[in-house]
Amino acid sequence: MTSGLKIPSNYYIKLITTFPPRPITNEDELIATQNQINSLLDQGNITQDDRDYLKVLATLVYDYEQQHEIIPTLTGIALLQALLEESNLQPKDLVSILESELIVLDILNGKRQLTEKQIQDLAIFFQIDPTYLVA
Repeated sequence: MTSGLKIPSNYYIKLITTFPPRPITNEDELIATQNQINSLLDQGNITQDDRDYLKVLATLVYDYEQQHEIIPTLTGIALLQALLEESNLQPKDLVSILESELIVLDILNGKRQLTEKQIQDLAIFFQIDPTYLVA
C-alpha cells in the first residue's frame, strides 16, 4: 500500500483526461498548456483539485521555458526602463523617488548615475533586489 497519496476525485480525473499533462516539447504545446492554465484561472472558484492540476501544468511550462527560452539578464538602467514599461509607468511616476522628472530623464538617458539611496528606494518601490539596479 502506498502511503501519502490520496485517491483522485472524479473532477481531477476529468481534468487530467481532458488535457493530459505531458512534457512540453514545442511552442504549440506551450501555448496549449498556457491556454489551459488561463481557462482554469478564468473560471474563478479554484478548488484544491484545480490548484494541484495548475501546479503540475505550471511545472511543465517552467521546465520548458528553462530549457528553451533565453531570458536576458537586465541590470542597471536597462532594468529600470523594463520595469517602467512592464508596470505601465512613465518617468514622471518616479518623481516621488528621484526628486524631479529632469533627474529621472537624466538617469534613464545615462547622463546621471543612481545614488545608493535612489537604488534602495527604487528597489523597495519595484520590490526587487537592489543589486540588480547597480550597473
